[in-house]
Amino acid sequence: MEDEEEGSQYDYEENGSQYGSSDNEDFEDEAPDAPGEPSSSGSSSSSNSPHPSPSPPSSPSLSASPGPAVSSGSSSDTSRSSTPADHLASLAARNARLRVEKALRQDIHIKPFPFDTAGAPLDERDPAAHAVYGANVHGSEQNPYAPFTSEMDWKLAEWAKKHNIGSNAFTELLSIDRFVDSLGLSYRNTRELNAIIDKDIPAFRPRFECREVTLEDEGVTVELYLRDIMQCIRALYGDPKFAPHLIVKPEQHFLDEDQTDHVWHDMHTGDWWWMMQMILEDRSPGATILPLILSSDKTEIALFRGKTAYPLYMTLGNIPKDIRRKPSQKAYVLLGYLPTSNLEEINIKAKRRRVAANIFHLSLREILAPTKIPASNGEVMASGDGVCRRNHPILAAYACDYLDQVVVTGALYGDCPICDTPHNHLGDPDYHAELRNLEHIQHILAIADEVPRRYLQACRDARIKPIYQPFWADLPGADIFLSITPDTLHQLYQGILKHLLAWVKSAYSQVEIDARCQRLPPNHHIRSFLKGITSLTKLTGQEHADIARILLGLIIDLPLPNNLSPIRLVKATRALLDFIYLAQYPIHNSATLDAMEEAMNHFDNHKSIFIDLNIRKDWNLPKLHVVARHYRLLIERFGTTDNFNTQFFERLHIEVAKDAADATNWKDEFPQMTLWLERNEKISRHANYIQWRQAGCPPLSTTNPLPLPLPPLKMTKHPSLKAVAISHLEQEYHAAGFKEALCYFILHFNNPGSNNATLRREARNFLLPFTHLPVYHRAKFWRPDFPHFQNTMEAYDVLHVRPKRKNYRNDILPPRFDTALVNIGDGNIVGIEGYRVAQVKVIFSIPKGALPLLFNQEHRPPLYLAYVEWFTPFGEQPEEVHGLYKVSHAVRDGKRLSAVIPLVNIHRSVHLIPQFGPQVNREWTSSNVLEVCTKFYVNCFTDRHTYGTLL
Repeated sequence: MEDEEEGSQYDYEENGSQYGSSDNEDFEDEAPDAPGEPSSSGSSSSSNSPHPSPSPPSSPSLSASPGPAVSSGSSSDTSRSSTPADHLASLAARNARLRVEKALRQDIHIKPFPFDTAGAPLDERDPAAHAVYGANVHGSEQNPYAPFTSEMDWKLAEWAKKHNIGSNAFTELLSIDRFVDSLGLSYRNTRELNAIIDKDIPAFRPRFECREVTLEDEGVTVELYLRDIMQCIRALYGDPKFAPHLIVKPEQHFLDEDQTDHVWHDMHTGDWWWMMQMILEDRSPGATILPLILSSDKTEIALFRGKTAYPLYMTLGNIPKDIRRKPSQKAYVLLGYLPTSNLEEINIKAKRRRVAANIFHLSLREILAPTKIPASNGEVMASGDGVCRRNHPILAAYACDYLDQVVVTGALYGDCPICDTPHNHLGDPDYHAELRNLEHIQHILAIADEVPRRYLQACRDARIKPIYQPFWADLPGADIFLSITPDTLHQLYQGILKHLLAWVKSAYSQVEIDARCQRLPPNHHIRSFLKGITSLTKLTGQEHADIARILLGLIIDLPLPNNLSPIRLVKATRALLDFIYLAQYPIHNSATLDAMEEAMNHFDNHKSIFIDLNIRKDWNLPKLHVVARHYRLLIERFGTTDNFNTQFFERLHIEVAKDAADATNWKDEFPQMTLWLERNEKISRHANYIQWRQAGCPPLSTTNPLPLPLPPLKMTKHPSLKAVAISHLEQEYHAAGFKEALCYFILHFNNPGSNNATLRREARNFLLPFTHLPVYHRAKFWRPDFPHFQNTMEAYDVLHVRPKRKNYRNDILPPRFDTALVNIGDGNIVGIEGYRVAQVKVIFSIPKGALPLLFNQEHRPPLYLAYVEWFTPFGEQPEEVHGLYKVSHAVRDGKRLSAVIPLVNIHRSVHLIPQFGPQVNREWTSSNVLEVCTKFYVNCFTDRHTYGTLL
């Protein structure tokens, strides 16, 4: 981690999502003008850029010059076009993507559900949740903290529970002489504090109970810790935080007024909710569907103790995905801990697996049983604002990894859990199989108690496990085989990307892959793998996502053994990366789903290279089959993949499993863990109530607002260095043409219609009224992915611009000057037209005292400016094989072309991948490669926004 620059504290909090959970599952499944050049009239009023950039001094109009191609006889040639037909197909695909990206950023047209009774409130009304809660804690206008006596009394209790302070440590703190009396605390030790929480703070969510679950035929009894699921549903649905945002009926969204271009994003835009609402309205009008989303995943709670927990989570599809995906919103509830017994008393492995599966289903049946009657008949519930509706809780989706999918559905390991495709045909794109027939399988399950031998044979024929009474067999409205959800973490990154990385490592020289990895230039979105990637093991989802950003760039121009052409392998890699990125769009329409399927078709057309290299013998991989054959169906059914990413649920393991376990004495952990969780939930609910009281008891419609768009540019409050000499900038910041470029900027800004050649001559003799400038070493940018939808990118993009320096260990850190995508006048939110790559050498401001001397009062330049060195413009098309654009340093008379531009003209940072050639130059390093290499590929995989821009 880099040291913070002096004066570089930002006045906001930055949050970024990560795939943080480790997964040790075995996924190799078995069974034309210069930048900113004014037009001939000198006018720049038609520019879409915030401030038109002046042309670089002494720079003629530049055109893209192609980099040196590898000789045609080289096996590593992946830059040249294949055929004219391929070129035309690539051009058509690019234009189609451009149209799609632009369309997805348009306003949507909503088709409401045709029956007004759907989701309609009832005449009766309950008191608002906050009012009921306040009465139960016996609060008063003078003391909103009750049952605590004061703000200090409450804050200390909240701190102790929120940060998991040990009981003995907290009691020792309170025992300090006069500590309790001086602070006016109502408790003197941990036991007294726990008594207040247990007795005086009302439970908003139900308590856990322990039940014994017995498989009578096997004589096996295990303990199940669970909650009343209907009380959990009432608690989630009735949480006042969610009341302003609850979705109570389905909608269909379109991009056109004619309602022909369907789009899917949140769960209520999916086909499942619309279809289920139609069924209920036909039978009993006035229903409100509560789509239940379940997730389960076994996790270690103690690395060296060999102990595990098996949490079962639940959330509601009525809560928008923007809220559900944030752990801080607590839009989930832990339903229970499923049994994790090793069943060591059963010696036969096959029997042990069968018993474990039956215990799983028996436990789920016990937990979900109370939902059966309300799912059919409905139950009146009040949301946090007191509005009552007749709600039908129906199991809609189950998010889990593949190992849990086969347990949940009863599918055979190695088969698809969604359709009838057997294992040995999973990789055949021409094999057609029907979706698993729920009615047929329910009929088979019904004969389990009649003729065991016939039942077992029927299960074998249907390729399902002979599970006795699966939990989903009689759940109203549930189709477990179509409830399996898309999963970015396990299917895309821990599945497809993990496989692809293994194949690439087997195909190419691992030494050369690591050498390239170590010489990539830095970027905010790029993780530095200083030791390479080939020796890494037990990679997390986040690490696989980091590798996906650079993988294609590592293999371009890299030769295969035996002089075999690498074109198919590069194209196959590009195809899978395209699929992974397209599948994660937070909004889809038919065109993006077509593009996703087309990417998988490209992979199918080129994947034979892995067979030829003896890396694969077949393609019978369940995860690859599911994403290739069923993602479209599942997205159209339930909405986009970010509705169900198990990454969100696995984040919860930290609190409900690991932190809860750490609070125990490691003896009979689960009773202690459940009690710890109940207390923490009470503290969290009480904190929300106090916050509402302190805000003046506002209407719920104004509470818990969704995040507003961030400022497009965020700078530090103070410059990193207040006064840097211009001569120092030219030397230490490698900004050789800084002074002349700044003079040209000032002259051009004051005289936009003047002749450029004249301005360049005047710039050489222009005298600046200052010798030092304030300099900034970082700038942060934010651009929304899809501005008309709430689910936009929330993390800032950071540009680093700094000379060499020493860290706290007195080690010299090399300079870093990031590259950026600059809007040179007419750049749009998608596509490369109007953009150009530049390396940013200095971010600065003109001293305030000099502004009146240089500019008119009514016409001042932007506060923040940047000195950049240009790269050549983008070509008309990216390179044919790998689809990346190629650029090089823009040079004239041996000098790099440069300019001073408004900082707001920088769209975002951009990552350049050096053209390594067949073998990387070992003298190159990550810190010098931008200077010594001459040709680069523009990386479009750094993040989703860049992927949509570099088309």
